[in-house]
Amino acid sequence: MRPAPAEMLQAMLAVTSHLELEEVLRNVVEAAADLTGAPYAAIGVLDAAADVETHIETGDAPHVQALLTHPHGVEVLEAIGTEPLLLDDLVDHPRFADLPPGHPRTARFLGVQVRVRGQVYGRLYVAGKSEPFADDDAAGVHLLATAAGVAVQNARLYEAARTRERWLAVGQEITTTLLSGTEIEDALALIARRVRQVAKADTAVLVLPGVGSDWVIEFADGDPVGDLVGIAMPPNGRAMTVLRDGYGIIVDSFARARNLRVPQFGRYGPSLYAPLMAGDEGLGVLILLRHTGAVEFTENELTIAESIARQAALAITLSQARQAESLADLLSERGRIASDLHDLAIQQLFATGLRLGHLQDQLGEPQAEELQEALDGVDEAVGQIRRIVHALRTEEERLPLQARVERELAHARTALGLQVGFTVTADLARVEDDLADDVVAVVREGLANAARHARAEHVTVTISARGGQAQLLVVTVADDGVGPDLAVTRRSGLANLAGRARRHGGTCSLQAGAGPGPRRGAQLTWTAAHAQLYPQ
Repeated sequence: MRPAPAEMLQAMLAVTSHLELEEVLRNVVEAAADLTGAPYAAIGVLDAAADVETHIETGDAPHVQALLTHPHGVEVLEAIGTEPLLLDDLVDHPRFADLPPGHPRTARFLGVQVRVRGQVYGRLYVAGKSEPFADDDAAGVHLLATAAGVAVQNARLYEAARTRERWLAVGQEITTTLLSGTEIEDALALIARRVRQVAKADTAVLVLPGVGSDWVIEFADGDPVGDLVGIAMPPNGRAMTVLRDGYGIIVDSFARARNLRVPQFGRYGPSLYAPLMAGDEGLGVLILLRHTGAVEFTENELTIAESIARQAALAITLSQARQAESLADLLSERGRIASDLHDLAIQQLFATGLRLGHLQDQLGEPQAEELQEALDGVDEAVGQIRRIVHALRTEEERLPLQARVERELAHARTALGLQVGFTVTADLARVEDDLADDVVAVVREGLANAARHARAEHVTVTISARGGQAQLLVVTVADDGVGPDLAVTRRSGLANLAGRARRHGGTCSLQAGAGPGPRRGAQLTWTAAHAQLYPQ
């Protein structure tokens, strides 16, 4: 007997009155049992791999349940097609054979697919009714299954929207944290922890650049992960493929993989790889791992993970640039302080010491001894200031002058593409820190001008000393470029170098046609007075 329209309408409203999937499924099976009068009803929702993801049943019929959970009973459920499956006895189906002796046999059965516009979401079935199921029962359950399919689809869309909302909230948290000045190390640990939580993963790892060309797991969060940190990723593995291609992938299960390049991943099942892309540059790879048997990651989760990873990568890049700028400002300020201490405080103390020394020559012995103590104090103050100036210098600035110059030359060869020759005939170990900084600046500016403006190929750098009472340190940078543009009268770089030379009682000049090679290019000559330079 066909269900009354009012009963069907009430059942349909009950099915579609919730968005939570568990409530939807329970309403479906209860409505199916009520409409058909069957003592047993169940629904099985399928995942992307057509495996039963969720199973909900109602009713008190143990013998029916035993038949349907029997392997052959499961095969009958899988045989439900686009048309309702009506059976007077479940075990009469061709797929149900070799029933164990003494197993209960009676189970009338009606099953339909849960589908919407060709997409199968599961199977709805009722069983165990005392009289045969009629066509009206099949029509009612089929209509109910159609409504259930729409409800399941809506519930999944709702859950996908909630998932996206949670992911985006985490992405915003990560971005805010990175841009608030948090240390990169702390921010990366936060990314691994929060993304793992929102993705409901058991473990999250971050693969980042290591030594040389290696990419290494630097951060891991979740269940015991001590053996994961420090693992170098195989060059042809999934992580490197994701990094090269710039888009993520989903792995159904590591446990079923035959060739596992990272054996430690063998204890996990589903996984998700998302590259941290800042524009076209790959900064690393985020890997999410779930235990064996856990639900697989969805395409929706992959899309969101890729978006969050890109957002995090951009925030990391901005944070690094911001920290680099702050560090540069700090170093610049430290350099200014060191320069002021050297140029102002020390010079003032020297002048004071000279005046005190002159006054000492005009006084008697008691006063002279007292002034000597003051002079000793001045010397001690000068020594303390020199130590402070040295401490303010960066690690690179504390290198010997020749090593610093050679680093500039190496940079010019690799970054600027110049062929550079270097000759030194002065004892650079005697050059004081302040003058050494200016020498490095002269060499750097000269090489940059030769590459960018003169379009030179060969450059010769020479540092020498000239004799006489006022020893001179001479730096020349000669190139084979096109020479200076005589129409350009304002050269801020050259003016800066000239200012540095004047501080040391020296000069700075740029002479066209004095360089090596057929074009003769130009030669930059920079000098500084120094009383302790002796030719080697």
